[in-house]
Amino acid sequence: MNLGAPEIILILVALVLLFGAKKLPDLARGVGRSLRIFKAETSKMNDDDDERPTVVQAQAQPHAQPAPPQQIPAPAPALSVEEQARQLEEQAARLRASTQADKRV
Repeated sequence: MNLGAPEIILILVALVLLFGAKKLPDLARGVGRSLRIFKAETSKMNDDDDERPTVVQAQAQPHAQPAPPQQIPAPAPALSVEEQARQLEEQAARLRASTQADKRV
């Protein structure tokens, strides 16, 4: 379906008549924000799918004792996707906190 100049002009006139000239910039701004948010969220979902857990071994410092390895339980298969995501976020926060604590020592 190809839209030519007359069709586009007709659509613009209809929009001005429906919403008014003062409301169109606000409407366009709102649509733009919504599209940006949608694009950011979908790219985050794709990035999350692409990431694979990696094991990072910290170098042992002579004056600090290494922290015992933490067992990370696998999420239960009966949990919803949202619940699994929340558990993974909590585990990531705990790991970040322990890593920051190790750096301070």
